[in-house]
Amino acid sequence: MNSNEAIGIFDSGIGGVTVLSEILKILPNEDYIYYSDSKHNPYGDKTDSEINQRCEEIVNFFIKNNCKVIVIACNTASAKSASYLREKYNNISFIAIEPAYKMVYDYAYDKPTLVMATRGTIESEKFNLLYHTYDNYKTILLPCVGLADIIEEGNKEKIRKYLEIHLNPYKGKVSNVVLGCTHYPLIKNEIREVLGEVTFFNGAPYLAKHLREILEEKNLINLENKVGKITFIDSSNNEEKKKRFFNIIKRPFIKGLKKLV
Repeated sequence: MNSNEAIGIFDSGIGGVTVLSEILKILPNEDYIYYSDSKHNPYGDKTDSEINQRCEEIVNFFIKNNCKVIVIACNTASAKSASYLREKYNNISFIAIEPAYKMVYDYAYDKPTLVMATRGTIESEKFNLLYHTYDNYKTILLPCVGLADIIEEGNKEKIRKYLEIHLNPYKGKVSNVVLGCTHYPLIKNEIREVLGEVTFFNGAPYLAKHLREILEEKNLINLENKVGKITFIDSSNNEEKKKRFFNIIKRPFIKGLKKLV
């Protein structure tokens, strides 16, 4: 591996753009390959073996394209498959997103908290270990079944109706909201419209810092004085998703990589 190779990032859709946005703030010189697996979205409703299989296929794709580090920018894939991938591909560094529940413990322990995540994340052994270690005994776990899919679709009216139905019972009752899916930061304003003024906790900034530490530790930081290139690949080959992705990132991109079959 060398410092000029790209960083691979994947999610079940474009939600991981919220992770990449934080990474770009502190690692602007790197090249990135982003894989949006929207053809198989949502991961939260899949079995562990199905998620492992998809993650393996994407990781193999990154390996073929000489990625030096792989970022799992999907909370469900992180919760279900990170340990499996690290054991199977022990010569690759994996940086995995996690729900920012420990941040509540560190910064707002005494405040009522709502954790929004996929069912797969909330039911995972990894999240439950985190939750029981840092439980503030004022926490509601809310499996937001189907929400990531609606955000992926981009239908604002569906998003508004979903949030009104599922979040109205907690209006005025919570101060903290843990965004336990990388899609959810895309709708922070819509969540506030229902819940009122709340403090959001999101693990992406901390993942970005950890990624930089790993690159420095392994001497893989790209020191070239240039703006890195971003390659976006969507498994469903959806042009609208690509437009949304680059509208959020506001960065140049290159073409030329073929997606997985």
